[in-house]
Amino acid sequence: MKTREAGIVVAGALAILAGVAARADSTADQNTVAALDSKYQLAVKNNDADTMDRILADDFVVVLGNGKIYTKADLLNMARTKRVQYEHQEDTEKTVRVWGDTAVITAKIWLKGVDQGNPFEWHVWFSDTYVRTASGWRYVHGQASLPLPAETK
Repeated sequence: MKTREAGIVVAGALAILAGVAARADSTADQNTVAALDSKYQLAVKNNDADTMDRILADDFVVVLGNGKIYTKADLLNMARTKRVQYEHQEDTEKTVRVWGDTAVITAKIWLKGVDQGNPFEWHVWFSDTYVRTASGWRYVHGQASLPLPAETK
């Protein structure tokens, strides 16, 4: 085999291996972020402010479908005061997509409980954005839909 042809074969093989390694890294990142998000959702359900604090970025915000914005401090205060008591906070139809150091989780979530004595039950779509930092993945931004109509739950 000529030197040029051998170089092309080696370069092609390296490109294939790099693609396989990138997919393996992406799958590992998807699994890591999915597990971290599940841990976060459980912490919210249980008003576990310490776990929430470790996962949320300091500049975290969540925007609800009605336009209300909550910061990390807002959510931690709600958890510490146990303002919301959850009966259900389960997600379904979860997808995790990773692009380098950014991951987005999209899922439908069923929320049921009591907020300051007022019962609620909602089904909403949400997207959670995580970024990889020097200290690991952090939840930086959330976006939730308005409550879904009954026929789409």
